[in-house]
Amino acid sequence: MDDQTQGPLFRYTEDSYGEYFNSHLLEQYKIYVQSAENVSARRINSNHYLLTLNVALSALYGVQFASVGQNNWTILVSIAGILVSIFWFLIIRSHANLNAIKFDVIRQLEHHLPAVLYDYEWQLAEEGKGKTYRAVTGIEQWIPVLFAILHVILATVIILAIAGVVDWTR
Repeated sequence: MDDQTQGPLFRYTEDSYGEYFNSHLLEQYKIYVQSAENVSARRINSNHYLLTLNVALSALYGVQFASVGQNNWTILVSIAGILVSIFWFLIIRSHANLNAIKFDVIRQLEHHLPAVLYDYEWQLAEEGKGKTYRAVTGIEQWIPVLFAILHVILATVIILAIAGVVDWTR
């Protein structure tokens, strides 16, 4: 092991740790890669839940208008939808930031292993800025933005209806 094990990533050198340094490093690497995968899985689950919640809120507009017409409480659905969309956007960013950190650590750990697979893959992917690969987060974060826009438009229409500018009965 070289002097890179003296940085903040390593508490011990191979000499000070002992004979199991490399095998324990590999095990920690495997566990850490799995933790990055777990963040991605949590992100997918969050997206499913928040998409379902936004679709349900959007469906409430139609159900409410079809059954009883415009009602003042419907503005609460819009507010809830806007808040859910904002939180969804923030959760996507948070998961993306955490995974970026995790993959930086993984790539640093790989420099102490025989192959630097994630580092090499990231180079081939042009760090997510090229034509071969675009980071999914850039696309994914537009979904809650679009839902927020939908809820803002519907809130505006509801407010106009409450003010008497728009008539739902037509």
